Amino acid sequence: MDIRGYCDSDLWTSSWWGYGGHGSGSSRPRSCYPRQSNKPDVVGEERADEVEIAILRPWDPRIVVEGGPPPLPLFPAAKRSSPPAATALLRRILPANRLLRLLLLLAALSLVPPAFFHFRLRRYHRMRERRCGWIASPPMVCAHGGDSTNAFPNSMDAFRLAQDARVDCVEVDVSRSSDGALFALHDRDLQRMSGNSTAKVGHWSSDEIKALSTRFQLSKTVQNQEVPKAQDVLPLISQSVRQVILDIKVGPPSFEKDLAEDVVSVISRTKCKNCLIWAKSDIVGRDVIKLSKDVMVGYIVMVDKSTGRTTELVRIAGSKVAGVYHRLIREKLMKVMHRNDKKVYAWTVDDADSMKRMLYEHVDAIVTSNPSLLQQLMQETRTECMEDGFALP
Repeated sequence: MDIRGYCDSDLWTSSWWGYGGHGSGSSRPRSCYPRQSNKPDVVGEERADEVEIAILRPWDPRIVVEGGPPPLPLFPAAKRSSPPAATALLRRILPANRLLRLLLLLAALSLVPPAFFHFRLRRYHRMRERRCGWIASPPMVCAHGGDSTNAFPNSMDAFRLAQDARVDCVEVDVSRSSDGALFALHDRDLQRMSGNSTAKVGHWSSDEIKALSTRFQLSKTVQNQEVPKAQDVLPLISQSVRQVILDIKVGPPSFEKDLAEDVVSVISRTKCKNCLIWAKSDIVGRDVIKLSKDVMVGYIVMVDKSTGRTTELVRIAGSKVAGVYHRLIREKLMKVMHRNDKKVYAWTVDDADSMKRMLYEHVDAIVTSNPSLLQQLMQETRTECMEDGFALP
């Protein structure tokens, strides 16, 4: 008798296998069992009465051992890749109806133009505020050495032209002669007048300076005139402008020695209540503060030629103003200065592009050798801003 294996695939209860709840039906994997055959064995006499059982390979994937776990498939199906998280989220949010999705898309697209124009309008207003914001609090126009474009710098004629132009303030270069007199004079002006490229005011006496004739440039009323002393200039201009800046020049041979005392003395004698002094030497400013609390003091911010670095922005306790070289002025610098209660005076600004930039940076004063050009540019910009609808706060 021959016994061979057979397989069944009947439905069975999978509660014992864990394929579902008790009593739930599922397809049982194919399992093979011995099967008795009535066919006689022809292989040998001794085998006639024996039961021959088919020897099955234990690793055959078609065989499941009775009582064991279900077999793994021979060729497992490829694992489906899950959709991206963004896609899954959109499927949850967006409705299944294609028409409704299309309507939502069109509604979203309709919001793009208003948003675009909104941001463009904000940018336009921001740019207009930068270009026109200074109108609410315009900077002072300070004539450097008077109207030194149309007259010789620091001459009485230059100061009168500045007065006629109705500038807000005048900057006067102040140098000390060898005998201690304070003149409205710069070393470079002395060099132009004398023809000596190395001349220094501190090496000249009062009589020698008076002997020089003042040469005017680009003036219709060219005439000789003595170099004025500071005590002669201050009474003339201090009553007609908001502020007078005394730019104290420190030079050989005396340098800062007793210079602050001489400056405070001339301010007191001329009763210049609106005088502001600054110098490239902080020693002068500190000495003036010690001598008088009534004199306004500033300091200079520039690039130090010896180090190539910008001098410290906030310094000299008690100072109110920083005279900053105009190329250094940026929005960040303005914020630092105003945060520390320092007014910013830009110097020396003589071209139109630089003047516009100083207006946009909202400096407190602009020192220029060409005050008429600055005034004209400010008026033109003011008119353009008003025509564009800019309204004062």
